[in-house]
Amino acid sequence: MGDQRAVARALLTRHTYAEEAGISLADRPAPLYQLLVLVTLLSTRIRAQVAVAAARELFAAGYRTAAAMEAASWQQRVDALGRGHYRRYDERTATMLGTGARLCLDRWHGDLRRLRRQADGDQDQLRRLLVEFPGIGPTGADIFLREVQTVWPELRPYADRRAVAGAKRLGLPAATDRLAGLVDEGEFGRLASALVRVALGEESAGQITRSVAAG
Repeated sequence: MGDQRAVARALLTRHTYAEEAGISLADRPAPLYQLLVLVTLLSTRIRAQVAVAAARELFAAGYRTAAAMEAASWQQRVDALGRGHYRRYDERTATMLGTGARLCLDRWHGDLRRLRRQADGDQDQLRRLLVEFPGIGPTGADIFLREVQTVWPELRPYADRRAVAGAKRLGLPAATDRLAGLVDEGEFGRLASALVRVALGEESAGQITRSVAAG
């Protein structure tokens, strides 16, 4: 257990995907919408780092709220995605972002806290509501719930299949409750995000365990 705790603590030094995209995640409309944008980008078959770079470009262009994203032209969204090297899917994704922003405004008044209130702590209901956004399927819903648990504590501990796969590679518990026991409650979202990096091969499980063993 001691070694497992040490590995988990080492993983907590990594940035979450939201942090890498420049999102200061909080239970407020703008950062929650920005997370939704990031999740939309991560949901295509493209490298996570490209999706993060594209999100940063969209936010740098000022598209940080549903209203701003919807007001941007399709070409402006395409151009921002291109600056982040988000190729092949840029035109389709630009359309989905505009449609998703309109849905967010029409149904949730641009505030995903309303979506949270409607779900009332039910994870399955949250998933059903999230997959109604264009471009977000079950995997995208998992990404959103994994990242947002940092500010929506009723979801904790939430580990999707990729986080569990990363835990297995590191010799950590696959059971979510046991995995959560390795860190403080509020740190679990960061741990889950780091485990996904291991599952995707962005971080080497062997290097992490060796560095921990070396002290």
